[in-house]
Amino acid sequence: MQYYLPSLRRNPTTHPFLFATGIENSYPVITDRNGRRKRVDELEKTGFYERWREDFRLVRDLEVQFLRYGPPYYRVHQGPDRYDWSFADETLAELRRLEIVPIVDLCHFGLPDWAGFYQNTDWPELFAQYASAFAKRFPWVRFYTPVNEIFITARFSARIGWWNEQLCSDQAFVTALKNAVRANLLAEEAILNIQPRALFIQSESTEYFHAKEPAALARAVEFNEERFLSLDLCYGNDVRGSAYQYLTDNGLSREEYVWFMQHGSNIKPYCVMGNDYYQTNEHTVPAGDAPLEPSGEIFGYYIITHQYFQRYHLPVMHTETNIQDEKRAPAWLWKEWSQMLRLKQDGVPIIGFTWYSLIDQVDWDTALREDNGNVNPLGLYDLDRKIRPVGEMYRTLVEQWRDILPLESLGVDLGLVDEGESALHRQHGEVVSTPV
Repeated sequence: MQYYLPSLRRNPTTHPFLFATGIENSYPVITDRNGRRKRVDELEKTGFYERWREDFRLVRDLEVQFLRYGPPYYRVHQGPDRYDWSFADETLAELRRLEIVPIVDLCHFGLPDWAGFYQNTDWPELFAQYASAFAKRFPWVRFYTPVNEIFITARFSARIGWWNEQLCSDQAFVTALKNAVRANLLAEEAILNIQPRALFIQSESTEYFHAKEPAALARAVEFNEERFLSLDLCYGNDVRGSAYQYLTDNGLSREEYVWFMQHGSNIKPYCVMGNDYYQTNEHTVPAGDAPLEPSGEIFGYYIITHQYFQRYHLPVMHTETNIQDEKRAPAWLWKEWSQMLRLKQDGVPIIGFTWYSLIDQVDWDTALREDNGNVNPLGLYDLDRKIRPVGEMYRTLVEQWRDILPLESLGVDLGLVDEGESALHRQHGEVVSTPV
């Protein structure tokens, strides 16, 4: 079986394993208890706007080299061809000074007010213009997540009505899905025109749906096909007939589908599949129209990520995990790390691992739907910037493994290989017939 390796090399002296953390920067629009629309900005809630220099130093203190971070899209993109780069200039310059490699998150669960919501068919082209402008301003940036967690974005905004347009229909879901994927692909193409050595780490929620009873088996199958739709369209992966029928029944034209297959296939050689896993990613499916129920962890990261890898055959990065229990967090980290390591040993080319996020989050206990100010102990550090036990454990884990994993792993070309050879791989992607 073949899988793509986008500009990946095997030189352990120049290609580190991607130990990462992240700055949680969600900014969806919700409706508050008084029925008013308002934006929820996690960067504001966690004090990042005032303490970002301190937060970046915490990353260095952990000896973590990679950081999932992006300036707030809704603040930067102020209109067609209008940008306020001031905060992005400061923060990205500091990351570069500290030699922290950013995995730049361009759009995280929300759009600028002037751009509307994910039903806006004009937005993908506008976002591609933003991505192009960003790449021109920061030509040294190589790692991108253009649109974060497209499946969750479309589901929460247009299927279950929690965020942004707050719609609840299959047609609205498919519209949000296709607009977000189109924006993602157009942004990737625009970035490659500026930075041909870019790599796209498509952070996506990895889900599984368990049938609660025999009568729910067919429904669970539908959900388990639906979970792949965002990545199918992003990577040009031909869907099964029932999924195609679902898409076309709900507004995706045949011409649009062909466009996704062509453009996704062209972009795939530049992609790393980012898999996010939490204990909330598995669901129990009852029969009929009863709502889904949380199942807790049943299969876990190992089994579910293996399913995604078998579908797409791309290098993998574990791009998000945490648990809202300070006492259990170190054990959760060890379990996720151990499952990731077992996947590598079993031949899945995993190139990185992320505890998400650096500092605690606020109001994720209600998926940001309520502005309660509840602090969620999910970070490596608390909001006073004091390290948590899981932070101490992650620092130890990085120290123990950083000089070992590159010797047995695929590493990302960071620009230290021969430029002529690198250009060849950028153009075609490298195809390897057997896993490491």
